Amino acid sequence: MLITDIKRVIEQVSREKGINKEVLISTLKEAIESAARKKLGARADIEVHYDEKSGEVEVFQFKEVVSVVEDPEVELTMEDGLKYDPECEEGDSLGIKVDTSLFGRIAAQSAKQVIIQKMKEAERNAVYDNFINKKGDIINGIVQRIDRGNIIVNLGQAEAVLPSKEQMPRENYKRGDRIRAYVLDVLEESRGSQIVLSRTHPEFLVKLFAAEVPEVAESIVTIQGAAREPGVRSKVAVTSSDSDVDPVGACVGMKGNRVQSIVQELKGEKIDIIQWNPDIAKFVCNALAPAEISKVIIDEYNRTMEIIVPDEFLSIAIGKNGQNVRLACKLTGWHLDVMSKDEYSRKEKQRHDSLMKIPGMTESLADALYQNGFASLKDVALGDITSICSASELSEQDAVILKKRAGEMLHLSKSFSRITGGVHNNGEVSSKSVDSEYEESEVDNQTNNEAVDNISSDNDNRFKHAEDVGTERFLQDSSKTEQL
Repeated sequence: MLITDIKRVIEQVSREKGINKEVLISTLKEAIESAARKKLGARADIEVHYDEKSGEVEVFQFKEVVSVVEDPEVELTMEDGLKYDPECEEGDSLGIKVDTSLFGRIAAQSAKQVIIQKMKEAERNAVYDNFINKKGDIINGIVQRIDRGNIIVNLGQAEAVLPSKEQMPRENYKRGDRIRAYVLDVLEESRGSQIVLSRTHPEFLVKLFAAEVPEVAESIVTIQGAAREPGVRSKVAVTSSDSDVDPVGACVGMKGNRVQSIVQELKGEKIDIIQWNPDIAKFVCNALAPAEISKVIIDEYNRTMEIIVPDEFLSIAIGKNGQNVRLACKLTGWHLDVMSKDEYSRKEKQRHDSLMKIPGMTESLADALYQNGFASLKDVALGDITSICSASELSEQDAVILKKRAGEMLHLSKSFSRITGGVHNNGEVSSKSVDSEYEESEVDNQTNNEAVDNISSDNDNRFKHAEDVGTERFLQDSSKTEQL
């Protein structure tokens, strides 16, 4: 079987589809073998040979020489064997060349179907193998069509999809437009490999900086993180391994030419480039720039921070619709609660006042506890006895009583809140963070104060003041301790 252009077809398909020639040749041989079996029998011993130089395909059927033929598909007589090989002997296996023109139309159609199926599988595998290593890179393509809001992009050897959720707002593309996107994922599916693109992913911004800024590509400047609100604003944290290289200046470029190229690619998205710092408090202050920060209170256990700013910088720190602080939260990985100095003072007073609700509490003891981290009823009620003793210089027995009374008041406060159906603010980012465990309305204050008076009048236990090493100590009548 000589197909004059088979070699050219194999080379062309291999080049255009990115399929290895050996895979195509193997597919061709398998298809011809399938066609031969339909003509010669399912149990026939068949071999197909392809000559890459000439493009000739040869089919051989192997049969064993026997004295008595029991299975014509795999055996032949000595008399017939001598026709093919005069020197054959009984037990030899003879390869008989088959005329492929005898296969017929049905066999040829079967071969065609096998070739098409194998070609699709080989093409799908080739696409996956070629693009799986490009996952996480930027790729260029041409818009081929738009299907239900998704943009189908021609990448040359394959098609990719840019889902509507991965498209930037207010971006419009039409057929034939060039597009640049981030390879988000490469999926191997039954119907074919699917390449998923994105223009909203934060790593797209990082890769754009790597392409535009030589210092980033050479790892002199490192991008520690990026946060985006696609098409609106983004923040990028950078640091330098060379003390002589300013990471922010390197990313901005001369007269801002480097960052402007990225801004144009992102259709005007505003980019804040900030200096990364290993000190999380300084890093957060940089992330909230240009707002001035007066004070930072860190809660490492809950990864939260209270950011206190002058009143005139509150709107700048929060940003339009909370945008600035929201991006800072994403960039740093911490929950940030921004408030003005006046608001912070009011909050401190409320927390301090909550300590004063504990029966027998004194101003000096409340100040000592507050300064040592016990800023609310909850802190005291759930606090460690040793820590309370250390903060207030109370005896262990007095600290136990103090903790118990704080727990009673906290329970009373929560119970009253449930009865009245109090609503707390659980917003992730807010300029006014309301601590639902500590703060109560004026009605709550009045009711709780009355409850405290009732508890105090029912219990004859009283804390008495005495000077002890310059601090306030609680004394208690041991005979009345059991009532608690």
